[in-house]
Order: sequence, then structure tokens, then C-alpha cells
Amino acid sequence: MDNVLIIGAGAAGSVVAKKCAMNRDVFKKIHLASRRLESCRRVQAAAKTPIDISQVDADNVAETVALIQKVKPDLVINMALPYQDLPIMDACLEAGVHYMDTANYEPREEAKFTYKWQWPYHDTYKAKGLMAVLGCGFDPGVTNIFCAYAQAKLYDEIHTIDIIDCNAGSHGKAFATNFNPEINLREVTQRGKYWKDGKWIEIDPLSISAMIDYPDVGPVKSYLIYHEEEESLVENIKGLKQIRFWMTFSDNYIKHLEVLSNVGMTRIDPVMYKGTPVIPMEFLKHLLPEPSSLAETYTGKTSIGVIFTGVKNGKKQRHIIWNVCDHAETFREVGAQAVSYTTGVPPVVGAMMMFKGHWKGQGVFNVEQLPPEPFLKELGPQGLPWHVRELKADEQGSLFAVKT
Repeated sequence: MDNVLIIGAGAAGSVVAKKCAMNRDVFKKIHLASRRLESCRRVQAAAKTPIDISQVDADNVAETVALIQKVKPDLVINMALPYQDLPIMDACLEAGVHYMDTANYEPREEAKFTYKWQWPYHDTYKAKGLMAVLGCGFDPGVTNIFCAYAQAKLYDEIHTIDIIDCNAGSHGKAFATNFNPEINLREVTQRGKYWKDGKWIEIDPLSISAMIDYPDVGPVKSYLIYHEEEESLVENIKGLKQIRFWMTFSDNYIKHLEVLSNVGMTRIDPVMYKGTPVIPMEFLKHLLPEPSSLAETYTGKTSIGVIFTGVKNGKKQRHIIWNVCDHAETFREVGAQAVSYTTGVPPVVGAMMMFKGHWKGQGVFNVEQLPPEPFLKELGPQGLPWHVRELKADEQGSLFAVKT
């Protein structure tokens, strides 16, 4: 296996292509495809080594199948929008090729993050001898693999998981999103949710917060939101009693989000404007800066990790596993800001795992179901060094004090 097809040439997809082009010992053939060929041309011009490009409408299964049959890849890395997950999975099935993505499917008409549409593909992929790897970004992705590592190496039983995600960077814009605006705003404005004692509990959006002390950043107010990796981790981490996901948003971001929501600009249902149906969220997306345009002047760091409590050899333990990524450093390397970089590097590492035979299987898998150690061994050299340490009794007191 040495031939990869990447679908999607946005901010994160461009990182995938450029990083593959830096690892030609593994990726002998690299093909990048997108709805906009001009986006592919820009990546092609910036890549360290030659890559091939094509135009494709990923919503069109037949068109994607034709491209796969032309390129003959061993693996398709889906870096398109989550709306395209199912058509691309269908195309991979028809063409007989392995599949990987970084975010789970959601329908355009409903902000609903769930694996209920993709997990049922397991039997059909297995029957064809194919492997589909879901959620191989950072969160979901690396955070899941941190959990798998903790389960294998640090704990006999994990009781609580808190996934913590901080972007402490500054892009200098009045309001912008760090990845696709439509997906980002749908994620934040949906109802929050967490899992405790065997059941899911819903809350109003951004109604629970805590001050979390992020490595290399410090204490930052963080909000409890729902994120898709919780759904799979509940199934795959044994003995779990609670899982929550926390993300930071600046006061300025919250202010703009409240105003946009109050005036209806975050709606995902069509409204009639001069006889034409318009979806406010899609229109807003066209008004906001492209995430890739933020990279050049971005300063600061991201700090993303997982905080665990559990038991080892009968004793209670607390650990944190994390990565810190610098916006300026990622721009110097691949011309991207750190949010795009942390999303784009993990699928490259995941593809390496498949090509080298460390990850193998037939059917549909979330990344925490696969061996974590070879992945983590490669993650640092590819630009995302990770760290683990035991927490002291007085650390993260504000987080642990939040009763949910």
C-alpha cells in the first residue's frame, strides 16, 4: 500500500496533502481532488514534492467511483465536509478501496452529530474485505487514541474522561471561525450533552462552564458542549462513569454568536428572500473569512488533551495527556494555522498505520479500537508531540468541582 487519494482541499485537506508529500517513503503516489480545481492547484504548487490533482463532486457517487477507478488508490482520505461522508463511503464500497475520515456524518438539514449512519456500514465493509477508519482527526481522533493508551497503559479502569480543547491564539479578526464556519457554528449552537451513569444528559447551549488550566496556556474559561468522540468512547472505554467535552470561546466570540443567533443568522432551515429560498447559515458562511486566510497572521497556541480519573492496582489515579501546537510554527511549515494542522496531521499518521500494517481489519472502526502505541510513536515526529503526567491533588480543582 502506497497510493493515497485525498478528497477535499480546504484548510485541513491541504495540510494532509502537504504532509503526505513530505513522506514519500510511505506515500509513493498522492492524488488530491476537490470540487474546486483551483484549490487543488494552490496546494499542488505549495507541496514539497509533486502531487496529482483532479476535480470531483463528492456528493456524486458515480463521479467519485470513476475518479477512484482512475487513480486506483489503496486508501481514500475524506477531508470534505461531513455531509459527504456517506456518498464517499458508498463510492469506496463500490470501487473496493479502504476509507478514512476525520469527522462523522451529519445531514444538512439537522445539526445532529452521531455515528448512527456510519456504524451500520460495518457488515458491508467487512463482507468486501475493506477497512473504514472513522474520526481520525485530533478531536475526534488523537483524543480517542489518548483514551485507548490510557486504558491500555495507565489504568485498570477509567472512571471519568474530560476532553479539553483550547485555542489561545489570536487571528486579529472581529469574528471568524477556525474551521469551516457552517460546521463550526452548527457544532456550537446545538444543545450540549454529556454522558453520566449510563445515560445521556442534555443541557442548553453553553450553559455550563469551568476554568480549566491548559498546559502552556494557563486557566481559560471553557464551555461544556457535545462532541462526537463521546459517543464512540462510551462504547469502547470499559468501566466509564462519565465523559464530558470542554472547549474555549472568547467573550468576543460568544457576543457575536449570541447576536447572530438572535437575528436568525445561524438557522439551517431555508427562508424565502425575494422569492428565493436562502439558508441563513450558508449565507453567513460566505460573509466570514476563510479559515485558511487566518494562518499568516495567527499568533498563540492550541492546547488540547484529555484528563482522566480511574484506578490502577487498587489506587485512585488522575492523569492528563496533551499536545500543544503553535500557530506561527505550523504556518512556517505548511502555511496553515494550528487548528487546521492538528486536524490534518492525524489522518496522515493514520494512513501510515494502515500502509505499514499496524492498523488492519475488516469493517468500520473508530480509532480507539486500533493499536494506540504505533500511532503515538509516529505522531511526535510528524509535528504533534504529546505528553503525559500524573496530576497532583490540587490541580484542575475548578474542573473537578463542576457537578454534572
